[in-house]
Amino acid sequence: MHIEIRGVERLSFRERQVVALKETGLGNEEVAARLALAPATVATLYHRAKNKGYQVVIIVPGDPLGLFDVGDEGDEDDKGAGGDEGAGGGKGAGGGKGAGGDEGAGGGGGGATDHGAGRRGGGRA
Repeated sequence: MHIEIRGVERLSFRERQVVALKETGLGNEEVAARLALAPATVATLYHRAKNKGYQVVIIVPGDPLGLFDVGDEGDEDDKGAGGDEGAGGGKGAGGGKGAGGDEGAGGGGGGATDHGAGRRGGGRA
């Protein structure tokens, strides 16, 4: 398991230590013992860190929940339906400029950028 703290640049060194230990599930007393602080100091540091705003991202290697096919890594089908670029994604078919849009006829270009088939394919009348 790997823990990433986003927004850590806003936190002091001690706040970073407290956040890292608290977010792994330790209580104030356990954190205080490890850092040689009073439990009230740990609570104060944690409260200040939360007010500054940060995000904790926990990265778990593999697929412990059994939701994904581990053997499919590296397949060329990774981009496409439902992905970032491709049919159903942010760019590609149905996105951006194209049919009914400002520039030309045709779709967004099925996996191409959002100005693929729109400008070049249909042209302007």
